[in-house]
Amino acid sequence: MSAAKSLLIELGTEELPPKALDELSQAFLDGIVQGLSRRGIEGALDTARAYCTPRRLAVYVPAVAATQPEQHIERRGPALNAALDAQGQPSRALTGFAQSCGVEVSQLEKLETDKGAWFVFRAVKAGQPLASLLPEIVEEALKGLPIPRPMRWSDHDYTFVRPVHWLVMLHGADIIDGGVLGLKSGRKSRGHRFMHPNPVHVTDADGWLDALRAAKVLADPLERRDRIRDEIARTAAQTGGEPRLDDALLNEIANLTEWPAVIACTFEREFLAVPPEALVTTMETNQKFVPVFDATGKLTEHFIGIANIESKDPAEIRKGYERVIRPRFADAKFFWDEDLKTPLASYQESLKNVTYQQALGSLWDKSVRVAELSRVIASRVGVDAGAATRAASLAKCDLLTRMVGEFPELQGVMGRYYAQRQDEGTAVAQALDSYYQPRFAGDAIAADAVGQVLAVAERLDTLAGIFAVGMKPSGNKDPFALRRAALGLARTLVEAGLELDLRASFAEALELLPDAALAAGLKPGKDGKPPVLDAGARRAALLGELTEFVFDRLRGYYAELGFTTEQFESVLAVSPVTLPDFDRRLRAVAEFGRRPEAASLAAANKRVANILRKAEEETGIAPGGAVDPACFESPAEHDLAGALDAALADTAGPRADGDYTAVLTRLARLQAPVDAFFEGVLVNAEDARVRANRLALLASLKAQFSTVADIARL
Repeated sequence: MSAAKSLLIELGTEELPPKALDELSQAFLDGIVQGLSRRGIEGALDTARAYCTPRRLAVYVPAVAATQPEQHIERRGPALNAALDAQGQPSRALTGFAQSCGVEVSQLEKLETDKGAWFVFRAVKAGQPLASLLPEIVEEALKGLPIPRPMRWSDHDYTFVRPVHWLVMLHGADIIDGGVLGLKSGRKSRGHRFMHPNPVHVTDADGWLDALRAAKVLADPLERRDRIRDEIARTAAQTGGEPRLDDALLNEIANLTEWPAVIACTFEREFLAVPPEALVTTMETNQKFVPVFDATGKLTEHFIGIANIESKDPAEIRKGYERVIRPRFADAKFFWDEDLKTPLASYQESLKNVTYQQALGSLWDKSVRVAELSRVIASRVGVDAGAATRAASLAKCDLLTRMVGEFPELQGVMGRYYAQRQDEGTAVAQALDSYYQPRFAGDAIAADAVGQVLAVAERLDTLAGIFAVGMKPSGNKDPFALRRAALGLARTLVEAGLELDLRASFAEALELLPDAALAAGLKPGKDGKPPVLDAGARRAALLGELTEFVFDRLRGYYAELGFTTEQFESVLAVSPVTLPDFDRRLRAVAEFGRRPEAASLAAANKRVANILRKAEEETGIAPGGAVDPACFESPAEHDLAGALDAALADTAGPRADGDYTAVLTRLARLQAPVDAFFEGVLVNAEDARVRANRLALLASLKAQFSTVADIARL
């Protein structure tokens, strides 16, 4: 067997989509590594690397063997009783199996197991060379790439994400002959499109990176990102500012360039009168430029562009970047100036002409519902109801402004700016932006009280309305982002400490919906006729679905925080009214679970629950009622009853204050009397009065723990 050598596969293409490039590159690497592994080809697969530029996908694998190891083949044939006839001669099944294996019957072996005996064919086949297997491996890897809309070009039968132009497949210094997507492999790569347009000779797989670097191509995306980040930081420092470069923009810039070169640029200071979010959005989203801020976090007139060429005259590139951004900034300034001429509130009437959802009405109808919910919620949690109602009535108005029409991602942000300039008040203006929070995973909730109220009201109405019309999420389909809305609602209630009855709040949201919305989600009867709406029953059914939907989102939220499923379900079992109360109980249960008494008390509670359930099944009556000390026959009964009375008295205050950790800490001291009770007392005594009294004592024990959670579920 030949010595192991590095393996290089490079596929050259037209410019690949930058946002998809990282995923394509990783998938190509995974496909190659899996293909080698499935065929048993040895190599340093764990250290394989993916490389990519806008014009190429490449995989490098160190120390790959030149051939497969020997292949041990074993094929099981017919069972022994079916393979031979009564005279012991081979049956047609056995001879056919032997022929399919290319051998005589006499060359077959017998395999005997506990489950029976079979004829088998065994052989050792020499491993195939890597050179004969690699084209197939590459084809499989390319077919497995996540390409939603493959292209077809020229008159070829094959498709790919972009047209392809060259193929390099090297094992060490040896070319692996083969074809992929109509290309024949060789050792000619290509350098930078403008700075090194000639073919690049690749001597061997290990020299590929350096050969491309000499041809003005940084094939390693990590190297490109480091270079971009460092050069941007250096250039921004020369202006006295700080660049804003998040990972998403950095990755996209790196995937647009093969030899990134940083260009320092400026724009006219008059544009700084426009809200910075509009300018930053234009720079980052439309042009892939990097904005620069001063030490106080204020946007400056400086920005940084990244060229894909090392120009002899960078001033010309700078002029081009400044020229291309100027009309976009001018548009933003025009939108800003024109929008300020129209009071935000004047858009309310126009909201009537914008459909939110056919059965749910217009954006105006939604705003009216959200305003009423905001008024009610604000009054309950001690927030200025007037400010909350006003914010709700203006919350959708900025959607009709010129600026948001051009930059939809600025909804809320522009509402805040317009409200500030039009003297709507700080609380109202802030809420118009903050109520969208959390906008994405990991984002914070609204920090201001009015924004929190509006965030809750908005999501209550959205969830209730879309569920009512029968468009709740299904599988991966969630066009109204209801899962995100439910989690945002739950997080706002929990993290803001808003003590709102979740079911009651959903009930109020459902009451505000028109009957048309409630009827829209009903399916026609078997006769095809429209269903008859029972509004009360419909709302009751939706109420259960909505509450369950929110708690389903909470399961994932708390799981990410480290709480267990058993802890979550133990609290859910006692149906806390508010989510902050749910949160306090859950944290107390988690703290209780770390105590040494927890396992024993959880087991005892489970035993109690089983005893009480069985007693109820037998009698049809739930055990309970007052405990009569006159029926006690054992000191253990007296001790447990006394301990329960003392615990009830001690926990009354903490329970009223919602200090569930203190409650469970005190109840943990019941372990000794509970264990003694079960060791020395027979619950199912023959005397009916004694048995009922003992069941009542256990019901009292369960009730005390159930004031926090169903500990039996731990």
